[in-house]
Amino acid sequence: MGTVSGLRTRRYHGLLVVAEPGRPARRHLGLAALDPVLTLPSGATVSLATHEWDGGVVSPEGHTLLERFELVDGLPRWRWRIGPVVLERGLAMVHGSPHVGVVHRLLSAPGPVTLTLKALVTWRDAHGERGASGPPPVVASSGDGAVVERAFRLHGPSWEPGGQWYRGAYAREEAARGLNATEDLWFAGQFRAELRPGEALEVEAWAGDGQPRGAQRIIDRAEERGRALVHDASDAVDAALVLAADAFVVAGAQGAPDVVAGYPWFGTWGRDTMTSYEGLFLATGWCDEGRELLRAYAATLSEGMLANTADTGQTEYNTVDGTLWFLHAVERHVTATGDEDLAREILPGLEQVVAAHVAGTRYGIRVDPADGLVTQGAPGVALTWMDARVDGVPVTPRAGKPVEVNALWINGLAAVAGLKERLGGDATGLRRLREQATVSFGARFRIPHPAGGQDAAPLFDVVDGPGGDDPSTRPNQLLAWSLPHAPLRGTPVPARLSDLFTPLGPRSLAADDPAFTGAHRGSPGDRDRAYHQGTVWPWLIGPYVDAVRHAPGGDDRELLAGIEAHLDEWGVGSVSETADGQAPHRATGCPFQAWSVAESLRVRRNVG
Repeated sequence: MGTVSGLRTRRYHGLLVVAEPGRPARRHLGLAALDPVLTLPSGATVSLATHEWDGGVVSPEGHTLLERFELVDGLPRWRWRIGPVVLERGLAMVHGSPHVGVVHRLLSAPGPVTLTLKALVTWRDAHGERGASGPPPVVASSGDGAVVERAFRLHGPSWEPGGQWYRGAYAREEAARGLNATEDLWFAGQFRAELRPGEALEVEAWAGDGQPRGAQRIIDRAEERGRALVHDASDAVDAALVLAADAFVVAGAQGAPDVVAGYPWFGTWGRDTMTSYEGLFLATGWCDEGRELLRAYAATLSEGMLANTADTGQTEYNTVDGTLWFLHAVERHVTATGDEDLAREILPGLEQVVAAHVAGTRYGIRVDPADGLVTQGAPGVALTWMDARVDGVPVTPRAGKPVEVNALWINGLAAVAGLKERLGGDATGLRRLREQATVSFGARFRIPHPAGGQDAAPLFDVVDGPGGDDPSTRPNQLLAWSLPHAPLRGTPVPARLSDLFTPLGPRSLAADDPAFTGAHRGSPGDRDRAYHQGTVWPWLIGPYVDAVRHAPGGDDRELLAGIEAHLDEWGVGSVSETADGQAPHRATGCPFQAWSVAESLRVRRNVG
């Protein structure tokens, strides 16, 4: 991960970031940078690296010589020009392996040029820093490179050992997030080669056992794989979204496919995975991988709940909606593929989910027998996707009966009933539960119209909460129109919801609400307080487009234009986690977010 300019603006930026096998959330930064230095035919030396140092000094300033940056089959490529001398850098990773190849190729020069690549390394948790106050990384050199901290290896020509701290490397994005922004990097050594036009210096870095694979060969294979992934893409935007989706699908704890929720700081989250499922696996045609993922997640069901995350070191069952998204994902998969064997295998678990919700399970999650709607809530927890906390206190606890949870419940009951009937079973009880919940939904969630109102009425965000019914205008209610078996699908969408829409998707709270916060910036506490109080969430573009698409006279033709433009402005080639609620809606959060990409791809390919 890095930037177009080459400047490391985040603690996460580096050329080799290694995840522990089966634990995608546990990552270490290894090779932080390979700084190119050219010795020209005249004897002058030019550094093409760009670094910022504590105090605000940018040195060297290689970005001023950067002529071009592009993505080629999803892979980054830089080109620097110093008069007649042109140098190009390409890099790629081996799919499924912590192994990177970096190629610097001299495209033109009036004579031989010497290229030196300075390796700046560390070995630390990706979320932290390492400094000169502690011991330097242990570097064991060999003729073709070095082994760093017995954790990763560097390989390339004419290795010369180094041994020096580069103190005060500054990451401006961390400072903007209110976090420590300074660390020290260890100059482990350098590679060197004399190049003539057309020749290249190839360097590799990898973790664990393994042998050199050839940096150019790594790039060639990655380009071939990228072209294969997008062979059926309808246009450049479609291709970019498919390549972006591919980045999130990883090997999970048991070897089955799993989904990283977002880069650079998230691991795997059940809620995000199931929300993303249609876009990542069905819209792309990666159904075989999806099948194994669903089977693996089904094995985590406990007390009628799907495991949400193990990022904290232990498996947590802390969502009310993640399990209901799982019901949706399984039904969508079976509908798309006809895989009745999977339906037969997982259906007993899905029926247990329904039974556990009717009987009651963790955190007060239960079906209210009076109206058939799902209620939830326990002190100190936030169980919906709006789950931000500040000092351990939920910002938007939403205890009671949230609107999207009950839309998902009604949708999920129809999904399980349909699967059961598909396999020849009797779903009368499930259909009865759904009918009760649907009738109650229409009666309980509609906000009464003021006198003379003609438009469709918006919905309460939560009913039967500790403070009564919450009329806040939030995008959660979109699921009542967007899901395949939603209680209001095909009916007019309230005009009020269009007030939430921005080019990057709906705001999480209406801008005229007194609690609206327009900027998702500042310290961790500031950002968490703003997270669901007006911040834009691009993943909600999916429910918004579906709701409009299926409403009478709905026109969704221009709704994705902002997302398409966004592909070039933050996480290049991907879609961000969030954006400011106020114009110009600058992107925030993770630059690469799974459900943002998945929902954009799903509705663009008209899946679901």
